[in-house]
Amino acid sequence: AEHPYDWVLSIAMISGFFLIIYMGPVTLILVVMSVQIKCFQEIITIGYRVYHSYDLPWFRTLSWYFLICVNYFFYGETVADYFGALVQREEPLQFLARYHRFISFALYLAGFCMFVLSLVKKHYRLQFYMFAWTHVTLLIVVTQSHLVIQNLFEGMIWFIVPISIVICNDIMAYLFGFFFGRTPLIKLSPKKTWEGFIGGFFSTVVFGFILAYLLSQFQYFVCPVGFNSETNRFIVECEPSDIFVMQEYTLPTVLQNALRWKTVNLYPFQIHSISLSSFASLIGPFGGFFASGFKRAFKIKDFASTIPGHGGIMDRFDCQYLMATFTHVYIASFIRGPNPSKVLQQLMMLQPEQQLGIFHTLHSHLRQRGMLPPAAAAQA
Repeated sequence: AEHPYDWVLSIAMISGFFLIIYMGPVTLILVVMSVQIKCFQEIITIGYRVYHSYDLPWFRTLSWYFLICVNYFFYGETVADYFGALVQREEPLQFLARYHRFISFALYLAGFCMFVLSLVKKHYRLQFYMFAWTHVTLLIVVTQSHLVIQNLFEGMIWFIVPISIVICNDIMAYLFGFFFGRTPLIKLSPKKTWEGFIGGFFSTVVFGFILAYLLSQFQYFVCPVGFNSETNRFIVECEPSDIFVMQEYTLPTVLQNALRWKTVNLYPFQIHSISLSSFASLIGPFGGFFASGFKRAFKIKDFASTIPGHGGIMDRFDCQYLMATFTHVYIASFIRGPNPSKVLQQLMMLQPEQQLGIFHTLHSHLRQRGMLPPAAAAQA
């Protein structure tokens, strides 16, 4: 059933998205965190309703406790990674960063022991169901939202493009299906059609290509999010990396004959955007089918009714989680090279004599390669 306020709501959601991007990285991280907590709450509540586990001792408390532990672990890792300089200055943070994994594990163990102590004879099986339910939810929701934040630190473009192309694919598949849909695609989702699937694929690739071109021009989107320890603010300034610098490509012969062009000027990121769009259109919908299957298994229509006419937050984000993981793996496999600023951060944490050792090794290495002039070598 279409809700009368659907259009207003959709426009509000899209404007909200732009506003949040304008507000910068910190706001984005907070939004990702809120979405993650809401998704967790929606899935746990379903578990509650399915297993009628209202009278289970401690269960709700333990679920949220585990959520806090896992978040503490992931966000702590991120802070230690990206804000090394800040951590070095603050005494309490140094302690937390140094023993981060140990503290996280100790917190988790406390929850684990609490669970074992809360077992009661008449609910054993149910309690283990819910324990597993909580952990699988954590795996799906928290781990992947952590990857979203890591993508964000690589540069806002790695956050905006994947999210936008999933939304575009959703809309385009719906429109093509609505106007041309004849052939059903999969039993799990009766409304999905092959026409929508194929039309969605082509339009998403085109949309991703154009969006990549527009965003690649701005430092604000392409630079990795850094942290300036002097001003204690996030900075998004850098010399854009090669994939965001316009380059000339020679077209394949077939296209040369058809288009009468020999070369085209593109940002390499636009070529990467084709991979992202293809994933969003071909594999992304399986995230949606998975969610549909899940809802059928437990005989529910939507995850929740947070957004009128759209179901819960989880209903909107089922494909986003899969996409975030793909983007993360894609960056790690095909994009990211060694990161000088991270290496420097680690160097700063060493003892002075270790730093000197590294300095001398590097020095003699550069001299052997002829990158240091003899005069400079002699002075040093």
